[in-house]
Parts: sequence; C-alpha cells; structure tokens
Amino acid sequence: MYSSLAAIVWDVDPEIFSLGPLSVRWYGLSWVLAFVSSIYLVKSFFKKDGVNPELVDSAFMYVFIGTVLGARLGHVFFYGWEYYSKHPGEILAIWQGGLASHGAAVGIILSVWLFSKYVLKKHMFWMLDRVVIAVAIAGTFIRLGNLMNSEIVGSPTDLPWGFIFVALNDGIARHPSQIYEALFSTLLFGALLILYHKTEIKYYRGRLFGLFMALLFTFRFLVEFLKENQEAFEDQLVLNMGQILSIPLVIAGLVLVYLAQDERIKK
Repeated sequence: MYSSLAAIVWDVDPEIFSLGPLSVRWYGLSWVLAFVSSIYLVKSFFKKDGVNPELVDSAFMYVFIGTVLGARLGHVFFYGWEYYSKHPGEILAIWQGGLASHGAAVGIILSVWLFSKYVLKKHMFWMLDRVVIAVAIAGTFIRLGNLMNSEIVGSPTDLPWGFIFVALNDGIARHPSQIYEALFSTLLFGALLILYHKTEIKYYRGRLFGLFMALLFTFRFLVEFLKENQEAFEDQLVLNMGQILSIPLVIAGLVLVYLAQDERIKK
C-alpha cells in the first residue's frame, strides 16, 4: 500500500449539473465529444477522397449502435458473465455502467462492415482506415470521462504524480492510468493523421487500420500492468482479461500491416 504527501488528491464530482431528474455527467459529455469530433474528422476524410461526406451521418448511426452494443456486450461476456447469466434483464442496462473497449472494437468493425457493404459500396478496410483515426481521438475523450468518474483506476504507486481517488475512500496513491491512456490515444491520433495526410499509406488498404490495432492494443497490454483488475476473477489469472483480449488484436493488426496491398494496382 502506498500513500504520498506529494500525491494529487482527486475529488471531482462526476456530475456537471442536474435539472430535476435530469443529470448531466462528465462521462456522458465525453461520449458526446467523442462522437462529434469523429463525425467531423470522417467527413473531412470523405471530402478529401472524393466521397459524399453526407454519408457519414448515416455511418454515425451504424457506428454509434455498434460501439455501444459491442462495448456493453463485451463487458457482459468478458467481465461479468457470472452475474449477468443470473440477471439477464440487466444485460442492456447500460445506464448502470459497464463498457469494455475490446467489445467496442468488435462492434465498430461489424458496424463498419455493414455500412461499407450495403451503403458505401466500398471495401470495409477503406472506411476502417479512416474511422480509426477518429476512434483514436475519441479514446482520449472517453478515458478522460473515466477519470472524471474515478473509475478504471491504476495500481498503487509512490510516484509524485500518483492520484488519491477520494471516491474510493482508501487514501491510496495510484497510477492515473486514465491519463496514461488518454495521452497515448492523443499521440496515436496525431501519428495516424500525419501518416494519412503526408504519406501514401492510405492507398494500402487495411494498413492504417492494422497499425492502429497493433499499436493501441500493445499499449493496452502494457498499461494493464499499472491498473487494478476490474473483476475479482482476474486476480487468479496470470494475465488479466484486458491483456488476454489484446493479444489476438495485436496479432491481427500486424498481419494486416504485412498483407496490405496497394489498391491502385489493378488486379
């Protein structure tokens, strides 16, 4: 157990304000910012590549539903099945909390596949190569929302930038893992955006998407060593569930980077 006089005491109200029964929370605002910024960015990519940007409004509905359902079902099946198998009526109770980023990744991929096949009429990887740039900056907003909720906390530390989360009521200084992940997401966003605009990587269908997957989930695997397990059963595992789920996604990303072919070459 660590405590430190130099630690940052984090005592932020997760609620911004309330009007009667209506409550506006920082976490909800973070999701709004994530989707608004994503729509703006993807529209700019469509316009740059000569595709009708108005199609992004339709894509938003696909991705929004896919993200939320995927994130929720990922939490249910990967982290809380023992509970939800006995309380199936609460599986879709998203307002109670419980979303998993690995499930969100699967939901985004499936929703983009549906949209690409039936609406956009382009290869799924064409859109995923652009969507993941927006997803990277969206991850920044969502992890900051986790910080405002004092959730997904880090493991104990004696480093001077440790956070004491008052909401946990334990007085322990912890790694601000939410900030680590938010900073990485911002750096990843910047790197992908530069590659998209300044190189020819976007013509290698699936390479940007693969690079995103490999980098994001490699970092996710590593940062889990500095985080508390989300569920008690993970304490019995050599690697926690976040790390186990990250490994196949890293491998898939590396395979895509290696196999990506220039779409300008006529087959």
